[in-house]
Amino acid sequence: MYNKGLLLSLLLASTTQLACGQSEADRMQISGAVLPLPEDMREGAAVLGFRAAAPDRLVELREGTNDMICLADKPGDENYHVACYHESLEPFMSRGRELRTEGKERDEVARIRREEIENGALVFPDHPAALYSRTGKTYNAETGQIEESRGLHVIYMPYATAEETGLATAPANGAPWLMFSGLPWAHVMISTD
Repeated sequence: MYNKGLLLSLLLASTTQLACGQSEADRMQISGAVLPLPEDMREGAAVLGFRAAAPDRLVELREGTNDMICLADKPGDENYHVACYHESLEPFMSRGRELRTEGKERDEVARIRREEIENGALVFPDHPAALYSRTGKTYNAETGQIEESRGLHVIYMPYATAEETGLATAPANGAPWLMFSGLPWAHVMISTD
């Protein structure tokens, strides 16, 4: 015969461990996701991440108090990649994620988003907006660092061209350069260590 008190205690302990483990998983995702940001922006950034019940769907792990949104690393990817961007870019970013989930390839995603921006169906900022990212091997929870990583800072400058900015359109010697010159999502790329 089972000891009901013991069984209840074990069940409660298991449930508590599961809840604490999930909370720890959220904290790990949050601490890794905000690393690309300057330190004074990290605490207030909203963080979107993943839960075991729906590993392919982003959920809000933390509400933000500033204008930045950070994406946690997607489990199971080859690299550890996190990115944070200004909230004005969220409709554009969200639409890209939606189209990729539908199975659309890179060129088709770009075509659809451009059409939607130009016809007003997709909101895109009319001002510069920043994105910070970091890509590496793994996240080391003990050190709070992404191992063997490199950073990328991006400044979206809608419709900017090489001619009007004086920026090169290809990377050279670590200098900033303009990607997607003339497109709505034209942006300055700045690589960091």
